[in-house]
Amino acid sequence: MPLQDHMQIVSVDDHLIEHPRVFSDRLPKKFVAEGPRIVEDEQGRHVWHMEDDVFPYIGLNAVAGKEPSEFGMEPLRFDDMIPGCYDPVARVKDMDLDGVQAACCFPSFPGFGGRVFLRAKDKELGLACIRAWNDFHIDEWCASAPGRYVPLAILPLWDVQASVEELRRVASKGVRTVSFPDSPVPLGMPSFHSDHWDPLWAVFEETGIPVSLHFGSGSFVPGFSASASALAKGGAFKSVSERMDLGEAKDEAPTAVSFALYATNLMWTTVDLIFSGKLQKFPGLKFMLAEGGIGWMPYIAERADAVWERHRYYQPIDFDQRPSELLRKHFWGCYITDEFGLKNRHEIGIDRICVEVDYPHSDSVWPNSRKLIGESLLDVPDDEVHRIVELNARDVFNFPRL
Repeated sequence: MPLQDHMQIVSVDDHLIEHPRVFSDRLPKKFVAEGPRIVEDEQGRHVWHMEDDVFPYIGLNAVAGKEPSEFGMEPLRFDDMIPGCYDPVARVKDMDLDGVQAACCFPSFPGFGGRVFLRAKDKELGLACIRAWNDFHIDEWCASAPGRYVPLAILPLWDVQASVEELRRVASKGVRTVSFPDSPVPLGMPSFHSDHWDPLWAVFEETGIPVSLHFGSGSFVPGFSASASALAKGGAFKSVSERMDLGEAKDEAPTAVSFALYATNLMWTTVDLIFSGKLQKFPGLKFMLAEGGIGWMPYIAERADAVWERHRYYQPIDFDQRPSELLRKHFWGCYITDEFGLKNRHEIGIDRICVEVDYPHSDSVWPNSRKLIGESLLDVPDDEVHRIVELNARDVFNFPRL
């Protein structure tokens, strides 16, 4: 039986392609010349320039409407993409065609968690870009179709106090989630185990806003058999797009290895947070594991409990709460396709699973999402289906139907 008509799909992980005026329309005049701007390169491709750096749009980020045989890593022009990639009004039409009611759209040019602005040489410019992107997402993208987009923000991660201030600002504008690096360490920042992030965790707890941890947002991507030269240059902690741009992946494993291992990023992140002590200190924290899959969650709960049983006596590990309890309380698993995870959904928790569409990326099945999601849930009771495709996302995001 297909999805019932009253069940709306809320995708907790889609993506948008920033149009060329996102920053020029919003930055103070003193930043426009060095700020993000689209330039046509010598090969006729559209690439972002910021300060003295160049950032191409990698082709796999905008393949909606293409056959897999047409996929590629080469940079794109905007006229190589269908308008729904960068136009929120056109996107709603694509969502209607796909049978999707609402979507949470992560950044593209800034990196999923704002990595590009973290690396800005002029941190005042970086902060202005963060604010400009957030205002674009809330006031233009989401406001174009109220109720159809989940407002998301990014933060100036190099400055915790500035991050606190920006979180409060966007919370007052109606943001429902914030994209945060799945691990800050590869970006050169303190780990989840430090007290560095505590002022920010306190505001997330106070506001009830969940933290979205998107695969690869911390810049580490597993699965590359890195050459010695790439490792020496920090290649192990560069994103897929950066390493392809720099030509550092030519003699390494294909990106297919990384794509197949994407869930391992969020396994690492989850266990890191579970043993950090922060979930006990801030018991209201909520984490969305974007594009992380769900099939691994029962295993990691079992394994973490086994480690806790045997090794908590000589380490600063909480004696009162088992890791599996913390996982069940603080984390929401997010999947695109995961047959094994759905078979083990009761081990994960029916109220802790959310569905993703991933438009316009290469894992998306647009325009057949509703059909294929429905087929994948044929053996699941209707009340559980409704929780997975809609109600869990609305609850954790505090995003009711209009």
